[in-house]
Amino acid sequence: MTKKTSMDIHEILDHLPHRYPFVLIDKVTSMDLGNEITAIKNVTINEPFFQGHFPYHPVMPGVLIVEAMAQAAGILGFKTQNEKPADGSLYLFVGCDKLRFKRQVVPGDQLSLEAKVISEKRGIWKFECSAK
Repeated sequence: MTKKTSMDIHEILDHLPHRYPFVLIDKVTSMDLGNEITAIKNVTINEPFFQGHFPYHPVMPGVLIVEAMAQAAGILGFKTQNEKPADGSLYLFVGCDKLRFKRQVVPGDQLSLEAKVISEKRGIWKFECSAK
């Protein structure tokens, strides 16, 4: 059964094992269980990584943009399977293909994160993700 839904930060924390400062999803704006999710990451100057990356020209590290997409995909997986990290379930990021960065992400930006299920086989999920 699929349904459209949104999630606030409290429900997101129920469906991600991450905690501050590594939670990179602020809101889920839509989700079609088993198919796709759209989430938001508000990028602010208060992010701890901006202290060192880079002090006079803050840029969000690309690896954290990838992690934000992975967290959105993880939420979709948890919700689709009707599981939570508290149940003992855990999803791990294992790789990415055809990754490209088109512009820098700086304080004040809002990332729209999208993940679409491509396949799921024996507990291995494959997603097509984007951050805009």
